[in-house]
Amino acid sequence: MFNYTYANPEYFYLFILLLPLIAWYILKEKKQYASYQTSSLEAFKADANRWRIYLRHVLFLLRILALSLLIVVMARPQSSRAWETQTTEGIDIIIALDISGSMLARDFKPDRLEVAKETAQRFISGRPNDRIGLVIYAGESFTQCPLTTDHAVLINLISDIKAGIIADGTAIGSGLGTSVSRLRDSDAKSKVIILLTDGVNNSGSVDPITAAEIAKTFGIRTYTVGIGSMGEAPYPVQTPFGIQYQNMKTEIDEDLLRQISDLTDGQYFRATSKQTLTKIYEQIDQLEKTKIEVKEYSKKQEAYLMFAVGALGLILIEFLLRNTIFKTIP
Repeated sequence: MFNYTYANPEYFYLFILLLPLIAWYILKEKKQYASYQTSSLEAFKADANRWRIYLRHVLFLLRILALSLLIVVMARPQSSRAWETQTTEGIDIIIALDISGSMLARDFKPDRLEVAKETAQRFISGRPNDRIGLVIYAGESFTQCPLTTDHAVLINLISDIKAGIIADGTAIGSGLGTSVSRLRDSDAKSKVIILLTDGVNNSGSVDPITAAEIAKTFGIRTYTVGIGSMGEAPYPVQTPFGIQYQNMKTEIDEDLLRQISDLTDGQYFRATSKQTLTKIYEQIDQLEKTKIEVKEYSKKQEAYLMFAVGALGLILIEFLLRNTIFKTIP
């Protein structure tokens, strides 16, 4: 009874009227008994029909149950079935990651590249409904992973990235241009590039501003991130005795990165530590929300019939018992 909703719940107040009826029955039963004294109970022990004296209360119980079910019927119990449909409108995102030799600088622990990889993987894990791809660049650029929803594969590919697998340098224009080519044919309503670098554009044949203008043409928003601490940082330097680290000035073309983000309606961020880079990804995550549309449906059905049948059955049983087993002679 309690798994239903009720169209007329006010009828449940009628249960209060059953209390005087029960009280009346109890008082009536007490008045029907007479008291007298006897020296022995042997005559009563032999009465084979004594069980009917106690079971006659079943008739009243059946009537109370029938009335209770009739009250439930008047309250109109209804069963409901609810369901929902969910439509997800994902975002297409390309992460363009600088893997030049300077990304091995150790102002981040263990180095800039490893921190950039780790934060990118965490960002990807938090966006299950989006297609995400990866472009890596140094002196040149190429697509490490096209747009995909198989984020486990993408995260594994990021783990395998090492500095030095392509010619050294910082071709920001090439990295941005390759990212645009990955997104230009996308049908997604929102297309985003997250470009990370720690240097100055000094390689490649594509002008960064030209690449940004092309991105704007295709409606691609670009967030640029400069990675590196302020001042000096320990950079790896090849010497006759192997790679050694020397403190060198951090040079990031922040003006260029701002121009790219402003031109494409994006935003420029500066990451000076692992913590700030993590917060930058969190900000981007908040700025680029996946649209999820949820529609809820419900259907109600009248469920009073079984209560009505139950009440009718109890009334019928009471009638049969009253006119057979518990029949009294006037």
